[in-house]
Amino acid sequence: MALQPSAILFACSMNSVRSPMAEAIMKYLHGQRIFVDSVGVRPGEHDPFVDAVMEEIGIDVTKHRVKTFEQLDDDYFDLIITLSPEAHHKALEMTRTMACDVEYWPTNDATAVDGSRDMRLDAYRDVRDTLLRRLTERFSPGPAADV
Repeated sequence: MALQPSAILFACSMNSVRSPMAEAIMKYLHGQRIFVDSVGVRPGEHDPFVDAVMEEIGIDVTKHRVKTFEQLDDDYFDLIITLSPEAHHKALEMTRTMACDVEYWPTNDATAVDGSRDMRLDAYRDVRDTLLRRLTERFSPGPAADV
């Protein structure tokens, strides 16, 4: 079994929907065993639809503050998971000066869906559920350490 990374960065276009969802789900699944952060390529704004769909599964993201790659407090990560094409390009640029793995997980942009409030919420739920499934599969908790 491959070693779990000790620090993961999730990146998307504006750190408003996909990457904060991934960050919150990862923290929910793994607590403090893995350092987790998220960023966007461009500045975005807090998205209340994210708050609503994450609350449905018992995760509070209301305190999330949007930030860009340039605003990172720490730049040491074992793994960067990119959720949009432009974030993937930015992460690959970072690997020129930083030794880390990059994985690209193409993820739908829920903000691109037009329609009723319910239709839009369904798009956000789809993103949330896709990320939850992928994170659970990719980072399944290992067996407890023998004492």
